[in-house]
Amino acid sequence: MLAKEFKTLVLPLSNKLHRYALRLTQNDEEARDVVQDVFLKLWQKRATLDGVENIEAFAMRMTRNKCYDRHRANRTYALEEQQAGWQNESKSDLNEELDRSESALLIKKLIANLPELQQMIMQMRDIDQLTYDEIAEQTQLNLNAIRVNLSRARKKVRDELFKYQEYGTERNQTNTAKIF
Repeated sequence: MLAKEFKTLVLPLSNKLHRYALRLTQNDEEARDVVQDVFLKLWQKRATLDGVENIEAFAMRMTRNKCYDRHRANRTYALEEQQAGWQNESKSDLNEELDRSESALLIKKLIANLPELQQMIMQMRDIDQLTYDEIAEQTQLNLNAIRVNLSRARKKVRDELFKYQEYGTERNQTNTAKIF
Protein backbone atom coordinates (compact mmCIF):
# COMPACT_ATOMS: atom_id res chain seq x y z
CA MET A 1 0.00 0.00 0.00
CA LEU A 2 1.37 3.34 -1.01
CA ALA A 3 1.19 6.52 1.04
CA LYS A 4 -1.55 7.88 -1.23
CA GLU A 5 -3.73 4.80 -0.66
CA PHE A 6 -3.01 4.94 3.05
CA LYS A 7 -4.19 8.55 3.16
CA THR A 8 -7.43 7.77 1.34
CA LEU A 9 -8.28 4.47 3.06
CA VAL A 10 -6.96 4.73 6.60
CA LEU A 11 -6.67 8.36 7.66
CA PRO A 12 -10.39 9.14 7.14
CA LEU A 13 -11.11 6.61 9.89
CA SER A 14 -9.48 8.82 12.53
CA ASN A 15 -12.71 10.38 13.89
CA LYS A 16 -14.48 7.04 14.12
CA LEU A 17 -11.49 5.40 15.81
CA HIS A 18 -11.18 8.33 18.21
CA ARG A 19 -14.85 8.12 19.22
CA TYR A 20 -14.51 4.38 19.77
CA ALA A 21 -11.31 4.75 21.80
CA LEU A 22 -12.88 7.57 23.81
CA ARG A 23 -15.83 5.37 24.66
CA LEU A 24 -13.49 2.62 25.86
CA THR A 25 -10.96 4.77 27.73
CA GLN A 26 -13.18 7.61 28.99
CA ASN A 27 -10.17 9.91 28.52
CA ASP A 28 -9.70 12.16 25.49
CA GLU A 29 -5.91 12.33 25.72
CA GLU A 30 -5.56 8.59 26.10
CA ALA A 31 -8.00 8.02 23.22
CA ARG A 32 -5.88 10.26 20.99
CA ASP A 33 -2.76 8.33 22.02
CA VAL A 34 -4.48 5.04 21.19
CA VAL A 35 -5.52 6.27 17.74
CA GLN A 36 -2.01 7.56 17.12
CA ASP A 37 -0.55 4.18 18.11
CA VAL A 38 -3.02 2.39 15.84
CA PHE A 39 -2.13 4.61 12.89
CA LEU A 40 1.56 4.05 13.53
CA LYS A 41 1.04 0.29 13.64
CA LEU A 42 -1.06 0.39 10.48
CA TRP A 43 1.61 2.45 8.73
CA GLN A 44 4.25 -0.06 9.77
CA LYS A 45 2.06 -2.88 8.42
CA ARG A 46 1.09 -1.04 5.23
CA ALA A 47 2.84 -3.62 3.05
CA THR A 48 0.56 -6.37 4.35
CA LEU A 49 -2.67 -4.34 4.43
CA ASP A 50 -3.50 -5.33 0.85
CA GLY A 51 -4.49 -8.75 2.21
CA VAL A 52 -6.99 -7.25 4.66
CA GLU A 53 -10.54 -7.30 3.31
CA ASN A 54 -12.02 -4.67 5.62
CA ILE A 55 -9.45 -2.13 6.81
CA GLU A 56 -12.02 -0.28 8.89
CA ALA A 57 -12.91 -3.40 10.91
CA PHE A 58 -9.22 -4.24 11.22
CA ALA A 59 -8.46 -0.75 12.56
CA MET A 60 -11.41 -0.90 14.97
CA ARG A 61 -10.18 -4.21 16.35
CA MET A 62 -6.66 -2.82 16.72
CA THR A 63 -8.11 0.18 18.58
CA ARG A 64 -10.09 -2.06 20.92
CA ASN A 65 -7.07 -4.24 21.64
CA LYS A 66 -4.84 -1.24 22.23
CA CYS A 67 -7.37 0.22 24.71
CA TYR A 68 -7.55 -3.08 26.57
CA ASP A 69 -3.76 -3.33 26.63
CA ARG A 70 -3.47 0.16 28.09
CA HIS A 71 -6.14 -0.60 30.66
CA ARG A 72 -4.31 -3.77 31.72
CA ALA A 73 -1.00 -1.92 31.88
CA ASN A 74 -2.46 0.76 34.13
CA ARG A 75 -3.73 -1.75 36.66
CA THR A 76 -0.82 -1.58 39.08
CA TYR A 77 -1.24 -1.85 42.78
CA ALA A 78 1.22 -1.02 45.51
CA LEU A 79 2.63 -4.11 47.18
CA GLU A 80 1.82 -2.72 50.62
CA GLU A 81 -1.81 -2.15 49.60
CA GLN A 82 -2.10 -5.72 48.40
CA GLN A 83 -0.50 -7.04 51.56
CA ALA A 84 -2.86 -4.91 53.69
CA GLY A 85 -5.82 -6.19 51.66
CA TRP A 86 -4.67 -9.74 52.18
CA GLN A 87 -4.41 -9.18 55.92
CA ASN A 88 -7.94 -7.75 56.06
CA GLU A 89 -9.40 -10.83 54.37
CA SER A 90 -10.98 -13.62 56.34
CA LYS A 91 -8.53 -15.30 58.68
CA SER A 92 -10.09 -18.69 57.89
CA ASP A 93 -7.09 -20.05 56.02
CA LEU A 94 -3.96 -19.27 58.01
CA ASN A 95 -1.69 -21.18 55.60
CA GLU A 96 -2.84 -19.09 52.65
CA GLU A 97 -2.22 -15.88 54.60
CA LEU A 98 1.29 -17.03 55.52
CA ASP A 99 2.03 -17.88 51.89
CA ARG A 100 0.94 -14.41 50.81
CA SER A 101 3.03 -12.58 53.36
CA GLU A 102 6.02 -14.80 52.53
CA SER A 103 5.49 -14.02 48.84
CA ALA A 104 5.34 -10.29 49.56
CA LEU A 105 8.58 -10.48 51.53
CA LEU A 106 10.22 -12.54 48.81
CA ILE A 107 9.16 -10.04 46.15
CA LYS A 108 10.62 -7.19 48.22
CA LYS A 109 13.91 -9.13 48.50
CA LEU A 110 13.95 -9.82 44.76
CA ILE A 111 13.37 -6.13 44.03
CA ALA A 112 16.23 -5.25 46.38
CA ASN A 113 18.54 -7.52 44.32
CA LEU A 114 17.84 -5.65 41.06
CA PRO A 115 20.32 -3.17 39.59
CA GLU A 116 19.90 0.24 41.18
CA LEU A 117 18.23 1.91 38.18
CA GLN A 118 15.71 -0.91 37.69
CA GLN A 119 15.04 -1.01 41.41
CA MET A 120 14.40 2.74 41.48
CA ILE A 121 12.12 2.68 38.43
CA MET A 122 10.16 -0.32 39.71
CA GLN A 123 9.77 1.39 43.10
CA MET A 124 8.50 4.57 41.47
CA ARG A 125 6.09 2.87 39.06
CA ASP A 126 4.78 -0.19 40.90
CA ILE A 127 5.01 0.85 44.53
CA ASP A 128 4.78 4.66 44.49
CA GLN A 129 2.49 4.45 41.42
CA LEU A 130 4.01 7.40 39.59
CA THR A 131 3.20 7.90 35.91
CA TYR A 132 5.86 7.38 33.27
CA ASP A 133 6.05 11.14 32.74
CA GLU A 134 6.64 11.75 36.44
CA ILE A 135 9.37 9.12 36.49
CA ALA A 136 10.97 10.68 33.41
CA GLU A 137 10.89 14.07 35.07
CA GLN A 138 12.56 12.78 38.23
CA THR A 139 15.15 10.51 36.59
CA GLN A 140 15.86 12.57 33.44
CA LEU A 141 15.48 9.37 31.37
CA ASN A 142 13.42 9.11 28.21
CA LEU A 143 10.15 7.15 28.28
CA ASN A 144 11.49 4.23 26.24
CA ALA A 145 14.42 3.74 28.63
CA ILE A 146 12.01 3.76 31.56
CA ARG A 147 9.71 1.22 29.92
CA VAL A 148 12.62 -1.06 28.97
CA ASN A 149 14.13 -0.96 32.45
CA LEU A 150 10.74 -1.54 34.08
CA SER A 151 10.01 -4.45 31.77
CA ARG A 152 13.38 -6.03 32.48
CA ALA A 153 12.97 -5.51 36.22
CA ARG A 154 9.51 -7.08 36.24
CA LYS A 155 10.71 -10.01 34.13
CA LYS A 156 13.66 -10.62 36.44
CA VAL A 157 11.45 -10.55 39.54
CA ARG A 158 8.86 -12.79 37.87
CA ASP A 159 11.47 -15.30 36.68
CA GLU A 160 13.18 -15.44 40.08
CA LEU A 161 9.82 -15.87 41.81
CA PHE A 162 8.91 -18.74 39.47
CA LYS A 163 12.29 -20.35 40.09
CA TYR A 164 11.74 -20.10 43.81
CA GLN A 165 8.23 -21.52 43.56
CA GLU A 166 9.30 -24.37 41.26
CA TYR A 167 12.23 -25.22 43.52
CA GLY A 168 9.94 -25.29 46.54
CA THR A 169 7.46 -27.51 44.69
CA GLU A 170 10.16 -29.94 43.53
CA ARG A 171 11.66 -30.00 46.99
CA ASN A 172 8.29 -30.64 48.64
CA GLN A 173 7.51 -33.43 46.18
CA THR A 174 10.92 -35.02 46.78
CA ASN A 175 10.49 -34.87 50.56
CA THR A 176 6.99 -36.29 50.29
CA ALA A 177 8.26 -39.11 48.09
CA LYS A 178 11.00 -39.95 50.60
CA ILE A 179 8.50 -40.07 53.48
CA PHE A 180 6.19 -42.45 51.66
